[in-house]
Amino acid sequence: MRIFVTGASGHIGLPTVRDLIAAGHSVVGLARSDESAAKIQSAGAEVRRGTLDDLDGLRAEARAADGVIHLGFKHDIAFSGDFAGAVKADLDAVQAFGEALVGSNKPFANTTGTMLLAHSVHGRLGTEDDAGVAGGNPRTASEDISLAFAKQGVRTSIVRLAPTVHSSLDHHGFIPILIGAAKKNGFVAYVGDGENRWPAVHTLDAARLYRLAIEKAPAGARLHAVDDDGVPFKQIAEALAKGTGLQARSVTPDEAKELLGEFMAWAVQGNNPTSSAKTRELVGWKPEHARLLPDLAEGHYFKS
Repeated sequence: MRIFVTGASGHIGLPTVRDLIAAGHSVVGLARSDESAAKIQSAGAEVRRGTLDDLDGLRAEARAADGVIHLGFKHDIAFSGDFAGAVKADLDAVQAFGEALVGSNKPFANTTGTMLLAHSVHGRLGTEDDAGVAGGNPRTASEDISLAFAKQGVRTSIVRLAPTVHSSLDHHGFIPILIGAAKKNGFVAYVGDGENRWPAVHTLDAARLYRLAIEKAPAGARLHAVDDDGVPFKQIAEALAKGTGLQARSVTPDEAKELLGEFMAWAVQGNNPTSSAKTRELVGWKPEHARLLPDLAEGHYFKS
């Protein structure tokens, strides 16, 4: 199949492109810069120059392709304070893809996160059957739009990424952000007793799941890119403290906002234990790479 991929030069997108090509698919990757284009070409894919704001271009590529993987997200503005703007751009792109694919029965793998279940699931593992609640997490709307198109002849699936997608390829995710904050503050912060749990997945295992979503996922499927179903955040903080040579320290929610900013303070308090049992059964996904704490122990996050 010919697959159009947004976010194709990113830390998850580029391994996804490579995995698709290794499995015999051809790929067209969206690139907004020369640097991104060079990465995509180096992986053996074609390049479409443009941005998520070029909705006509997104529609055209979706119609020309045999399937779409939407990994692009404006992380730069999201982490700098305009999360609402990043979410709107995502929703517009998802709507454009759906409109272009209606009635085609082509696969469309969209991306959200397991953290949207932190608002709706309590006291147990979140599952693929659980839905986010309206107003609980802005990414829930992206799922709702995608699943509506699943009823209009689009083989839509949702890949929910764990908050920690980790590997030596990860330079801008939550773990590097936490390391940067720790170096600035002089310690690694966790909130309260730190027993809230974060799921995690290795980058290469997440990439494999996107390919399987395109190849096998039925319309309307929710898939969980989760290997560790929930690592206590205090253990993550202690691993980061060991790697940086600093201490891990409990702080209050208000102190976390001062130290980490409002968005990251919310994230580090998230309790999001999540299962991927149905995903593994549905598409035959089998994570093969290191889990989070062993990956942190390898030291690659702390070399810069």
